[in-house]
Amino acid sequence: MSPRARSSDAATVRRPAPTTERGADKRGAILQAALELFVERGFHGTAVPEVADRAVVGAGTIYRYFASKEALVNELYQRHKSLLSGRVLRDFPLGASAREQYGALWRRMVKYAQDEPLGFAFLELHNHASYLDADSKALEERITNFGLEFIRQAQHRGDLRPVEPLLLIGIVMGAFIGLVRKSAECGLVLDDAAWNTAEQCVWEAIRV
Repeated sequence: MSPRARSSDAATVRRPAPTTERGADKRGAILQAALELFVERGFHGTAVPEVADRAVVGAGTIYRYFASKEALVNELYQRHKSLLSGRVLRDFPLGASAREQYGALWRRMVKYAQDEPLGFAFLELHNHASYLDADSKALEERITNFGLEFIRQAQHRGDLRPVEPLLLIGIVMGAFIGLVRKSAECGLVLDDAAWNTAEQCVWEAIRV
């Protein structure tokens, strides 16, 4: 039976990975190859045989670890979204001022983008909506809700502009993603001074 002939239920269920060291190596190689190709070509522009070629495994091997390309991309999405949120939110200074919290958020995103450039590109430079499963959507919702609550509390204290919170999220993330994109595509040098300048400029755009 070809992969496309699998039932819709099977296409959304992740298969348990073999527990041998060799199996873990193959699974890791598949995930890394898929991450690289999804960043280079997007989800819809990447075929499973191309992932297999990049991972140096047979196309059938991929289906021993992942029931479908959708299962594979959701594994990557949840892995890197959890890594990003862990980096950003761990020990977050909840009792600090809005300015200090914003600065911490910005610096942590910078560190993640520097340490995990492929992961950041995969998460933030592609539209994932068409293939996210329930677990991925729930993870995204939890992270979004944290940001919305942070903004609403800051607005209540009079620290941030009293506009739709999603608008402020869009301003901050749009600026951040745009900087990363210009660095990759146009050679913009993002040293500490550039990041600090950008951080202050964006703060001026959202503060009261």
